[in-house]
Amino acid sequence: MNMAKKSLTLSRTGRITEDMKREINALKHRKVDLSDPDAPEVTDWQHAVARKFYRPIKQQITIRIDADVLDWFKHAAKKYQSLMNQACREYMKRHQKKEK
Repeated sequence: MNMAKKSLTLSRTGRITEDMKREINALKHRKVDLSDPDAPEVTDWQHAVARKFYRPIKQQITIRIDADVLDWFKHAAKKYQSLMNQACREYMKRHQKKEK
């Protein structure tokens, strides 16, 4: 008898029978197999990407940008604010190297 798929329903009187109690007890004490034979063990980290899901904390500010610069970014990408952030980050990284 496959206990995992068998549903427990109350008897006609609406009470749990002794057979039901034994079945419930057997379910409580069964060992669950958590192994997954289809999942390979990860041993090759050659193609792993560090900080793939890292997102820096954003801070909302008010900034004045020349209209032509803003217009260029808006036409360059749908997510123009992200593009502006990326340009600022590249500038920051380039100038950090010169400071060191």
